[in-house]
Amino acid sequence: MTFGIDAIAFDIARLHLPIKTLADARGIDPEKLEKGLGLVKMTLPDVHQDTVVFGANALTKLITQNHIDLKEISRIYVGTESGIDSSKPIGSFLVSLMEQKFGEGSLSHCDTLDITFACIGGVDALHNCLDYVRLNPTKKAIVVTTDIAKYDLESTGEYTQGAGALAMLISADPRIISFSGEFAVSTKGVFDFFKPYHTVDKRDINGNENNEPWHDVLEAEIEIHKDQPVFDGQYSNQCYTDRTKEAYFRFKEMTNTKGSLHESWEALLLHLPYAYQGRRMFPEIYGLDAASPLLTGNEEPSEYQSKIKEIAKSEAYRDFVNRKLQMAETASSLIGNLYTGSIFMGLLSALSQFSKNGADITGKKFGFLAYGSGSKSKVFEGTVQPGWKEAIDKTQLFDKFGESHEIGFETYLKLHKKELKSSVLPTTNEWALDRIEKESPNLKGARYYRWAE
Repeated sequence: MTFGIDAIAFDIARLHLPIKTLADARGIDPEKLEKGLGLVKMTLPDVHQDTVVFGANALTKLITQNHIDLKEISRIYVGTESGIDSSKPIGSFLVSLMEQKFGEGSLSHCDTLDITFACIGGVDALHNCLDYVRLNPTKKAIVVTTDIAKYDLESTGEYTQGAGALAMLISADPRIISFSGEFAVSTKGVFDFFKPYHTVDKRDINGNENNEPWHDVLEAEIEIHKDQPVFDGQYSNQCYTDRTKEAYFRFKEMTNTKGSLHESWEALLLHLPYAYQGRRMFPEIYGLDAASPLLTGNEEPSEYQSKIKEIAKSEAYRDFVNRKLQMAETASSLIGNLYTGSIFMGLLSALSQFSKNGADITGKKFGFLAYGSGSKSKVFEGTVQPGWKEAIDKTQLFDKFGESHEIGFETYLKLHKKELKSSVLPTTNEWALDRIEKESPNLKGARYYRWAE
């Protein structure tokens, strides 16, 4: 019996800003972003959209497109680093909204929770649900990844923004891809990228020295949480490389793989904060694990780095990128960073293109190299199943990108600063944030959603 992903659906923000528009406004050479990083567009949430909306839209599509009987679903686990509440998980919102649409009590038997570990939280949710279904082969689970990647204006991460969600049905005998039981892990506690609570002295806001109440805040310090992270780009790239490399070779040892591990995979799926991150990170692993190793690991640091650069520019490595990595990058170029959903969007992107090209990949293995800041990597592999093409074609991935609405730079700034009071696009056939309670003391801050026909 096999276990893995039986069906998949997605929801992506329908607004986008061309990377060239952003580059021109910021005085950046567009080719640096387009050809250097592989960026074409970045998607942005509209006023009525948040991570609950994206997750609910993806989950609704998964259920309706695949005629899922909700009685068969035992758990809905959410991977996210964009939670909207410090206590109430996105999963509880999703259960409530699905019952609003498909019937009161239809998911009351269902377990749900959110898993947060930066961009690897979705893989952690998958790992957990796979273990559950292996122990309970008649049960099914759903993994939802939903995030909004938002960075400070004029920061070095600004051009990697994106927004959206994926929902995946996890079952025995899956149609799309099955996973082996081996997951190699590398973990180290670091501060390469994080979203801390900031504090501001209340008297700096209201000028009062006596700590009088201010908007119901009694404390002298006011906590502020920003969606935008604190990060060190170069250090984060190094952590990404170090964790992934360690997990990669642990997986090779775990599976007793002889020869080059990456050559045993038809495609490699990596976390892509920007489209070309994987190809820019992988030369070191490629050099250490080539059929004839190009690196020994014993070189002097300067010589080692020089060799890595040579590998990245080599014809053999460029061919490797075209064969193994490129098809997973295409969707990322048109979306931006999806945080927890990035690696799964890479899977959907690759499978969609294999299908379009008429490739027969049934029985082929895919390698997954996941990363989350803070930091952790997981490396695992999956085998493509006979029903993959029919299941993937339902998603119409690249057809949906053509429906995206281009916005100008001024609209982008207003959305980023939350200055717009109404949505750019009308809400149709989707979930929408209806209101946030501001008056009732027992419900202040409660978020209410509606299905817009």
